[in-house]
Amino acid sequence: MNIARFIFDGKEMYGEVREDVVRIIQGDIYDTYTVSDIFLKASDIKILPPCCPSKVVCVGLNYRDHQLEMNEFADAFPKIFIKPSTAITAHNEKIICPDGVDRVDFEAELAVIIKKRAKNIDKGSANEYILGYTCFNDVTARELQRQDGQWTRAKSFDTFAPTGPFIATVINPDNLDIKLLQNGIVRQHSNTSKLIWNIDFLMEEISKIMTLLPGDIIATGTPAGCGKMEKGDRIDVIIEKVGTLTNYFA
Repeated sequence: MNIARFIFDGKEMYGEVREDVVRIIQGDIYDTYTVSDIFLKASDIKILPPCCPSKVVCVGLNYRDHQLEMNEFADAFPKIFIKPSTAITAHNEKIICPDGVDRVDFEAELAVIIKKRAKNIDKGSANEYILGYTCFNDVTARELQRQDGQWTRAKSFDTFAPTGPFIATVINPDNLDIKLLQNGIVRQHSNTSKLIWNIDFLMEEISKIMTLLPGDIIATGTPAGCGKMEKGDRIDVIIEKVGTLTNYFA
């Protein structure tokens, strides 16, 4: 099932996406809801980011080939950092290059959407706290990241967290093809089976550090191949069974 958050006739709604039709969801997607018989044409709605997180928790250096290309390693524990909710932008929207910044990179990632409040998740219970999965682009001002030595400024600009287009539920995230296209050319291509720290581990460890709330996002890391965007570029993050997230660099 693919869940979309969208605007129609000035109202924010959720719906189940079935090809070119969206069936309106009634109730709370994080608790109890039903899919109604009321439907809209997908062409008549404006897609929003699929959730409204209190925080976006990101995982760095979670693919070995990416560690090698960056010449930076995290062998004992993943690097964890946070992007602000204000960095979120939707499918088909622009990624805005900040003034004075030369190099802005794309980073394709699988993201987890949290279903319910989670603290100190028991081992093996992570799936109970997951609503679904979506595509994510961990956009990074690379020279600022290297200049600062820590990652907050480089990754926190407005529009630096494209997310969507939908929440894909009831899928197994452990063996999904993931790739990024820059103007139709494949720049990143890997599989989530190559994650160093899997989603269960990440959920358990992150919930020891901070309380996760419904709608929060965990971005699981990017494979090798991240690179510089040029103004006018079209960037597609494509994840098997999850969807295609498209944005434009401006």
